[in-house]
Amino acid sequence: MGCVLGKCLTSSRYPRPSDGDMTQSCDAPPCSLEGKHVLTGRLLESVRVPSHNFRLEYSLLTQRGYYPDSPDKENQDSFCVSTQMRGNPNIHLFGVFDGHGQFGSLCSNFVKEKIVQILCNDSKLLEDPVKAYNSAFLTLNDELRSSDIDDSMSGTTAITALVLGNTLYVANVGDSRAVMAVRVGNRIVAEDMSHDQTPFRKDECERVKLAGARVLTIDQIEGLKDPDIQVWGDEETEGNDPPRLWFPDSLYPGTAFTRSVGDSAAEKIGVTAVPEVSVVELTQNHLFFVVASDGVFEFLTSQTVVDMAARYTDPRDACSAIAGESYKLWLDHENRTDDITIIIVHIKGFSSSGAAAIVGQNGLRISHASSEWGSSEPFCSIRSDFSDPQVSKHVGLMNRNTAIAVPSLTQYRPLEVNILLSLYLRVAPS
Repeated sequence: MGCVLGKCLTSSRYPRPSDGDMTQSCDAPPCSLEGKHVLTGRLLESVRVPSHNFRLEYSLLTQRGYYPDSPDKENQDSFCVSTQMRGNPNIHLFGVFDGHGQFGSLCSNFVKEKIVQILCNDSKLLEDPVKAYNSAFLTLNDELRSSDIDDSMSGTTAITALVLGNTLYVANVGDSRAVMAVRVGNRIVAEDMSHDQTPFRKDECERVKLAGARVLTIDQIEGLKDPDIQVWGDEETEGNDPPRLWFPDSLYPGTAFTRSVGDSAAEKIGVTAVPEVSVVELTQNHLFFVVASDGVFEFLTSQTVVDMAARYTDPRDACSAIAGESYKLWLDHENRTDDITIIIVHIKGFSSSGAAAIVGQNGLRISHASSEWGSSEPFCSIRSDFSDPQVSKHVGLMNRNTAIAVPSLTQYRPLEVNILLSLYLRVAPS
């Protein structure tokens, strides 16, 4: 992640899986089911959701990127897993935060440390989780702005999955991603629960233009392509030179994203910390979900990630395989990698009893939460908009692709990556 003047080709020469921090908002830690995993070094962890008599079985992996030009750069990804929030055994949060810019790691860690506290302190969390999410992200942005961290050209993505009984709420700013694996007949289908917020999206592009942003690629800025052509294809075909946001008369900030927490310099051209929120009522067909930084999805589609994860019964094996494949593809295409962080959560023993569901207008599935949540209000799949003037005035920033693509130089492949990939190949099912 990063902008033209922010995070550019910087990271560690000899990456290894990072330990990170596990935020546990509960009286007792999740039960450990097995010994530590050979690749991730983690226990397989599980937590129950007693309101609907199922459990979440999960693991994660975070891998520092490999940047030969900046061998001392730290991992700018952060994550949090908070179980039994507010002492409630039916509320659990999983989040990934991908920092960018000079102080990206400070920004991502700031958000990781604050988000659980802010959500727990919101009296509306159970009554209106979507409103609580919006408020939390804007509060995070304001508090980061008021902190000692210089967020003028630095910030972080934030993708969080909040389990409240049998309902999953996903809030997103940026281009980290959450994906659900859904059983459809004899297939397992990937359903995106978030949508990357970049100028490739027509709605996001038009929104930032209305705020005053120029949207141009590097080639257009340098006169190699016609700046009046405002059609860029998609990220898969044009990811090496994505459209970016610029001030009308300046060559900055050059952000390839339209939302994030932080990045105050870009607020005047429409970059915002307002999240898009999606809501999913869990059923027996929802098998697992993945929350990951764009280091995973740069060269892997959502369906490919789900296909790989579905091959493993242990989410630790799946995390290792996906991280290994992502690393390999980065080094096949470039002489560096991005930081990689992935959380996989299996939904085990789900029963449809305990929650009623109807199909509402426009085919949206509406879930009536049980009385245990302190509210009888229905929740449905929505996406935040800017209709509320008290919300739309807040703006933050974020990013999608890296600064400028670099050709593959496989001779820089670090020894530890080869070891990681060889171990992955040994445990991969035939």
